[in-house]
Amino acid sequence: MKNALIWTGSVIGVGAVLALLFGWLDKPDTPRVISVNGECLTSVPKDRTAITLRVTTLDKSAATSMKMATAKIAEITNYLKTQDVQMQTTEFNSYERSEWNRELEKSVVLGTETTIAIEVSADNIETIEKILTQFAGQEDVYSENLRMYTSAEAMKPILEDCLGAAVENARERADALAAGDGRSAGKMLSVSYNVGGSSSIQPRASNFLTASAKMAVADAEAFSAAGSIVAKDTEVSVTVSATFEIK
Repeated sequence: MKNALIWTGSVIGVGAVLALLFGWLDKPDTPRVISVNGECLTSVPKDRTAITLRVTTLDKSAATSMKMATAKIAEITNYLKTQDVQMQTTEFNSYERSEWNRELEKSVVLGTETTIAIEVSADNIETIEKILTQFAGQEDVYSENLRMYTSAEAMKPILEDCLGAAVENARERADALAAGDGRSAGKMLSVSYNVGGSSSIQPRASNFLTASAKMAVADAEAFSAAGSIVAKDTEVSVTVSATFEIK
């Protein structure tokens, strides 16, 4: 009986060893990999011009202040609907405005100030010039934040091409490194990317920004003379981090 138990235990032990051995033999080799960065630098022309039109009204009556502002902004939006532009409201607030009176040595309420702002963009600067000319000299109308930028529609195909170029650059680097060991880069196992760049330009010349309560006619005329401003293209940089199998 004792010998039978010993024999059975030996068989089980040998089986376990064989199972481990065959399992080790069948285990696939961990692939050798190489991780590198790839880069792409390019530029995209700025295809849109934008400006913000802001209406600000002040009145002792809150209702009157809001009525004045909404009436003026309605006039502006009705005109903009006749132009080839995109627009969106970026600000709408109304609050009690006060200021410090030195003679009375206390804060004095001036009334209710209402502000409504609309961002307007077009595919050419001449359209923006036309809009500024239309509302030049009108009370309570401000123009600000003129800028040129690259639209998402123009950026998309350039960015996709740059991503592909960055991946190809990463593969070239991986091949160059692997060649030192007589190997080459195989299939890509993983990749991540980061996109950088600046899109807008904001000219600060006085003829582009009106800080007073009225847009001076002279400023609108000066804008026409400077309508041919040249904006630097949007610079785009793409960096990818890729891991390749070494073959």
